[in-house]
Amino acid sequence: QVQLVESGGGLVQPGGSLRLSCAASGSDLDYYAYGWFRQAPGKDREGVSSIRRSDGYSIYHDSVRGRFTVSRDNRNNTVYLQMNDLRPEDTAVYYCAVATLWFHVTHSLQDSKYKYWGQGTQVTVSS
Repeated sequence: QVQLVESGGGLVQPGGSLRLSCAASGSDLDYYAYGWFRQAPGKDREGVSSIRRSDGYSIYHDSVRGRFTVSRDNRNNTVYLQMNDLRPEDTAVYYCAVATLWFHVTHSLQDSKYKYWGQGTQVTVSS
């Protein structure tokens, strides 16, 4: 089992920044990748970013590429999502997730590839 705890969400004005963190703990820590997902009210959950644990290879949704940066700290089993130039449409509950099995890079933002999930943290972008 793996437990994931997100932090760093909050209220920010358009154009502002936030840094989300997700700490993993538990017995099944030999995982393949971290993912960040979000779900806005009335919308389906969507993949935001993914990072491979071994080499840091990362993938981004088109809507956040160039504004968001994912990173990981393998020593502390933590993944981060630096979010810059935030927009109202980024408002959502953000979830981190862990995948334990290999998947092709084209599937990086598919939530079905991830086994463990955090409880989510709210990000609200509003003036």
